[in-house]
Amino acid sequence: MIKKMSLIAVCMLLLVSNVLLAQNKYVGAGGCKMCHMTKGKAWPTWNTSKHAQAFENLKGAAALKVGQDNGVASPSTDEKCLKCHTTAASAKAANGGITNADGVSCESCHGPGSAYKVGMSSSSIANAKSKLGLIIPTSAVCIKCHNTEIHKSLTFDFETKMNLIRHKNP
Repeated sequence: MIKKMSLIAVCMLLLVSNVLLAQNKYVGAGGCKMCHMTKGKAWPTWNTSKHAQAFENLKGAAALKVGQDNGVASPSTDEKCLKCHTTAASAKAANGGITNADGVSCESCHGPGSAYKVGMSSSSIANAKSKLGLIIPTSAVCIKCHNTEIHKSLTFDFETKMNLIRHKNP
């Protein structure tokens, strides 16, 4: 009986934590900027990266060529391209105001920020990961977009690319 009650308690705890994490909303790069402009220099690192310009890159001649090669007439409006070149396209229902213009923002790598944005000031990174939904990117996170599905000749070395965007923990 005690084992059964313990199992029920664990299941309820998992259900509640999943519901809380599912309610996280995207806050957009501007929502991250206010704390991360100086803390760890995360925002300036992102703002000068290719991720910040990913949506704009869908508007040029090179994007049109890649689009044509993949049956896409308008890369800047097609879901096939937007899903990797913007965070907003993949945010969908959890979108709290993020736009395509943000490109690939902080939350593409770190998950929706509404919970950990508020809780981080009094929380450790470990706590933010386990209870508030903060994601520390791994190769598996990056490879969702950095693959050869569209860009056939793409090569992706996780450590090399991480060194381009790595920022200190605040």
